[in-house]
Amino acid sequence: MQERIPDLIRPNQPFVSFEFFPPRDEEARVRMLRVGRELQVLRPLFVSVTCGAGGGGGRGTLEAATMLHDALGYTVMPHLTCCGLDGAGVSAAVDQFRASGIRNVLALRGDGADGTGPGPDAPFQHASDLVEYIRRDHRDMALGVAAYPEPHPESPSVQADIDMLRHKLDAGADFSVTQLFFDNRRYFDMVDRLAQQGCRKPVIPGVMPLRTMASARRILSLCGAAIPGNLYAALEAAHAQGGDDAVQKVGTAHAVQQVQGLLNGGAPGVHLYPLNQSAQCLEVARRSGLLD
Repeated sequence: MQERIPDLIRPNQPFVSFEFFPPRDEEARVRMLRVGRELQVLRPLFVSVTCGAGGGGGRGTLEAATMLHDALGYTVMPHLTCCGLDGAGVSAAVDQFRASGIRNVLALRGDGADGTGPGPDAPFQHASDLVEYIRRDHRDMALGVAAYPEPHPESPSVQADIDMLRHKLDAGADFSVTQLFFDNRRYFDMVDRLAQQGCRKPVIPGVMPLRTMASARRILSLCGAAIPGNLYAALEAAHAQGGDDAVQKVGTAHAVQQVQGLLNGGAPGVHLYPLNQSAQCLEVARRSGLLD
């Protein structure tokens, strides 16, 4: 059996981790394994594997997680969402993970095929429901949940998100991984507010190095993460002068500043979103001092 992620986190030993998405065909599988192999030089503490719209515990998620573990030796954390699963389905998914030696799950609400959540008749409405259900029968599984340094698109306030995160952690989650963000003050404010409530479980910050102007605009329109005005202006100016190659340089430089600031400020590590590519994340890691 793989180790549990919270047992691997050590004080004053910053780490890096990565997120992958399941490949859709053989070419993508080969690319995922190549990228995973290239990132081994960073000795990531773990890698997570997403599931697509419609959620659940998709076979593609399990297959990708198993490949990354078996071929590359990674500790893996598949995503599991409320969408499309009842209690029997959740139990079956967790049993499959365990049979593959996996002891870590990221429990999420998820989005249905229409992007609106599990649906009013779904047995599990919130990630906290999933955490409570899994924790009841699988006390040895390590459970992670999502955190939102900036308000979730459906949340009324930052404090409401922090209250929900505290609820998920109290329900049995061991740690959290944040949605991507671009202003470190949001992360540290969230961690401080949790600490004031007596909650000190690890909160791993998620950082996505921006690669194209289209991705920056998509982030603004979809995921609720705000891009600071000065960064967005720099991205636009770079795009006007040198296209997406110049945008990537600005995005990389900002991600380096973010990672250094997070680790210097006491974050336990950083979770990078490479989008199944390696070059930019390797550059961020090298310039941030993670490649020593």
